[in-house]
Amino acid sequence: MTLPTLVLDVETQRLAHEVGGWEHVDRLGLAAAVVLDIGTGLFHRYAESDAERLVAQLHGAGHIVGYNVLRFDYTVLRPYGFEPERLEPAQTTDMLEHLMRRLGFRVSLDNVAAATLGTQKSADGLAAVAWYRQGEIAKVLDYCEEDVRITARLWEHGRAKHQIAYRDREYRLRTVPVAW
Repeated sequence: MTLPTLVLDVETQRLAHEVGGWEHVDRLGLAAAVVLDIGTGLFHRYAESDAERLVAQLHGAGHIVGYNVLRFDYTVLRPYGFEPERLEPAQTTDMLEHLMRRLGFRVSLDNVAAATLGTQKSADGLAAVAWYRQGEIAKVLDYCEEDVRITARLWEHGRAKHQIAYRDREYRLRTVPVAW
């Protein structure tokens, strides 16, 4: 039996400045998470109360794909029992980490999605936190699912074309080779 390839995105309850900065990502709290099983095409949506099921799904993965998943999503999920050390390094593809190694700087998911796929995100993490606080969990989950769709499309594009596009600081279109 082949273990599933999953695409993950997490949204949080709090902002970095509210928990003492980016060195305390583990204190942000899980607002919502969405996982796409590439093999089945099914999306799995999780609120904080579903964290145990989310963690079980991730621990059972053959491969996890995300954008800033190593430094952000995995760290947010640690207090809920997620143990990334249980995964072999090859079991995670963090597209942001890959691009940072190639480029020497961070490039946003929105930038890469617009340049590579011609699509943009409908919101950002700040909006997701605001929706969470207003009790609009369905809106947070919808936004999170949209990010997962974009992330999956980028990953598939990179696998097929072996390159991703982005806009530099002067807004010039650039490409970077990828191997994931």
